[in-house]
Amino acid sequence: MLRWSSLLTALALGLAAVPSVQAQEDAPPRLALMGTVPIYWGEAAGLDEMLGGDAPSHWARAVLEERFALAPLDYLSDDTLAPYRYLLMAQPRGLSAEENVALDRWVQEGGRLVLFADPMMTGESRFHLGDRRRPQDVALLSPILAHWGLEMHFDTDQPGGPQVSEHLGGPIPVNLRGHLSEAGEARFCTIPGDGLLADCAIGQGRALVIADAAIVDIVGPHAHAEDALRRIADHVFVKIGDDAGIDAQQAREVPESPANWPEMATPDNHADHAKGGNPGQ
Repeated sequence: MLRWSSLLTALALGLAAVPSVQAQEDAPPRLALMGTVPIYWGEAAGLDEMLGGDAPSHWARAVLEERFALAPLDYLSDDTLAPYRYLLMAQPRGLSAEENVALDRWVQEGGRLVLFADPMMTGESRFHLGDRRRPQDVALLSPILAHWGLEMHFDTDQPGGPQVSEHLGGPIPVNLRGHLSEAGEARFCTIPGDGLLADCAIGQGRALVIADAAIVDIVGPHAHAEDALRRIADHVFVKIGDDAGIDAQQAREVPESPANWPEMATPDNHADHAKGGNPGQ
């Protein structure tokens, strides 16, 4: 599965290559995508459907492409993150210890991240429960959240069905959402109001963690979802000078993350689903 998704990612990046310096200067900022919500590829049943453009498309891709040139990632490392300053992760699979360290280092060095982490996915999918092509049902990101001083909770007594939460100047659609709180000694994040969001200043970078992913349900967009996605992107992905990303060699020279990483970096259970996920994005 990872070999297949890596091939698709390489193909997407090759097709997106810009042939001239002038084109590079005029190009929109690049936004990397990673997650089991299939924003880039759509809900493809297989390789033929994906490459043929026959997969049901995700509405969020068109919204994001209004402002950004998108590139799918299927693995996080110093090298894969180096070309990008902006990253959107939509219900990613559980990250390995190496990926946790690389993501933390990338943000500290100036990366800007939007992370949708949903404790109970409610969106529909063309694929049945247990199919690895479905968006992952439960967020498996406690190591990186804990490292940034966050803990996510889920209220089993909350009412089901679409709701809205007011943030960033307007409504954000949610459904069976999580609640973020401070945990541990790290104090990187501000958690406003109802705990849906955590706005984190981490080193030279920034991360906005959102404890729900209903906004990017493929069966949509839900009411307010398009405007909310634009507001979230505007809030985090503010253009600062050039958007050339972070040099891989510079990233390698940053000191290793604190010694408590080995304790926290073991991915949560559900490893079978975590290793599957949707290919790339």
